[in-house]
Amino acid sequence: MIGANLRAVLREPRMRWLLLSAVLAVMAGFWAVPDRHAIMVVSRAGYWMVLAGFTGWLWSLVVIVRGESPRFPGFRPDRAGVALVACAGLVLLVHERFGFKIVMDELMLLGTSMSMHLDRVVLTPLRGNDIQGAFEIIEGVVDKRPLFFPFLLSVVHDLAGYRPENAFGLNVILTFVLLGLTWELGRRLAGRTGGALGVVLLAGLPLLGQNATGGGFELLNLVMILATLLLGVRFTERSNGASLAAFIFSAVLLAQVRYESVVFLVPVALVVIWVWARDGRAEIPWLVVAAPLLLVHVPLHQRIFDLRASAWELSSRPGFTEPFSVSYIPDNLAHALAFFFGRASDQPNSPVLSALGCLAVPFAVLGIARWRRRPGVVPPASAVTAVFGLGVLLHFALLMCYFWGKFDDPVIRRLSLPAHLGFVLAILLVLPAITAPAGRRLVLGVAVLGVLVRGVPSMAAHAYTQEYTPGRETAWRREFMAAMPRPDYLMIDNDATLWVTHRVSATPTSLAPKRRVDIAFHLRNRTFSDIFVFQRFNVNPDTGVLTLREGDDPGPGFVLEPVAERRLHPLTLSRISRVREIQTDGGTVSAPENVRAATPLSPAELERARVQFLETYLKKLP
Repeated sequence: MIGANLRAVLREPRMRWLLLSAVLAVMAGFWAVPDRHAIMVVSRAGYWMVLAGFTGWLWSLVVIVRGESPRFPGFRPDRAGVALVACAGLVLLVHERFGFKIVMDELMLLGTSMSMHLDRVVLTPLRGNDIQGAFEIIEGVVDKRPLFFPFLLSVVHDLAGYRPENAFGLNVILTFVLLGLTWELGRRLAGRTGGALGVVLLAGLPLLGQNATGGGFELLNLVMILATLLLGVRFTERSNGASLAAFIFSAVLLAQVRYESVVFLVPVALVVIWVWARDGRAEIPWLVVAAPLLLVHVPLHQRIFDLRASAWELSSRPGFTEPFSVSYIPDNLAHALAFFFGRASDQPNSPVLSALGCLAVPFAVLGIARWRRRPGVVPPASAVTAVFGLGVLLHFALLMCYFWGKFDDPVIRRLSLPAHLGFVLAILLVLPAITAPAGRRLVLGVAVLGVLVRGVPSMAAHAYTQEYTPGRETAWRREFMAAMPRPDYLMIDNDATLWVTHRVSATPTSLAPKRRVDIAFHLRNRTFSDIFVFQRFNVNPDTGVLTLREGDDPGPGFVLEPVAERRLHPLTLSRISRVREIQTDGGTVSAPENVRAATPLSPAELERARVQFLETYLKKLP
């Protein structure tokens, strides 16, 4: 029966076009475009391809809403659900300070959103300058991180004006959307108690609060997983063209949130094939036929890992030579357990969620095995959730094979969020098996107790954030920016992207020795009100001697005067210094102390001098 239905589906008129589109997308993404052109295609076309996918998704959602009910007659929101989502969101947001938590990810994403907003290109700025009041990105690089989050953030910039803090605002919105989707899925799986349990379990997870107040893409990843799952549920219930388009385009966008999110295309494909085999027909809109072509830039973007060996960051963990290996699994599993059940002072975890999740997973697997005997009576929400649970398992297995897949590492903790979502899915799948209402209320009570006893105190103390020095260092540098009266200074810092995204002229420290003469030109002519250098020193605990971090030395020609420093870690010292002098082959250059009246010039002479200086100024921008 299933085989006959699938053969009937393959004979659908548009199925041939869909298969052709998929073949063309694979050929273009993996073979047709040479390596030397792949990154250029991503830079120039990436924004527009994500825009096309996002537009297709919104359009399909509008079609669904119109088909449901143009005027929403009788629509009554669940007031208890709305109130619970609002309270849970506030719990996650009020205890953490807003800021960039995982520096390399979040600043790169912000920088890419800045170039998408200003120039509609995919580029992470490395150098930027304020040129006569207009801030310009001078140099940048195509970053390895997927494009949907920076694209969405660039849309926020378009609507609200460019501000680095827009990243925090976007994640605040996504926090409430995530909790709302969790409520809806829980309600479908196990009634209002299930909705409440899912929301409360997430509200008690400090790691979620840490990311909700940051500028990363982890919240969007969870939102798109749940949104795609719920749209998959709708597709199983109403397998029409509009439902399929919304489901497919949601999957297209999900695959562009994080690198590993591509694995969720597997459950999406399984759900589509299952529904087609069940119905013996396939209603395929032309939008869906075009969808594979909108993923062409994803494999092109991944060429960065082949073109830049440093993209895997293997150097960050000496001794590792392969990014993925099954030999990493035992060690990574031990670190995962250490994270899931670690102390509140060490890890932003939720022991209640971890314990309930670990108990629920085997029971969920047993329940799914039983469903195979009577698939016709399985509710669509439960069936699709089970299939997406397979996606979560694939995601977890992939991370356990990753050389840096240790969940208890301060940088890697966030990668465990899909696993936590998987725990929630397993708990909600098992909850209907507890037929006694008192039993369900008991589980909900345990979750609430976990929030009060462990979640809120852990988030309030947030001791686990203190060991990540780069995040605290970034917060200190942002305090320095806020204290400056005007952003008309130049900062020399290897994390120049931070300053550029805040519209402060900046250049990497690694370029300072090569551009010493050019920087001296600006120091002599007071192009900038000041020139600063950021450095980090390692402290010898036995002697107290400060050793400059590798890469933070601008060169022997720079004479520096410390203006601000802070001990953010017992064995490191962060310092910002003013450039007082620069020694060049032509002598020592220092900022003029006294300004003398200029000799009067004619208007023509003034214009010639201005044009000549501007040309020299642009050539010598650091």
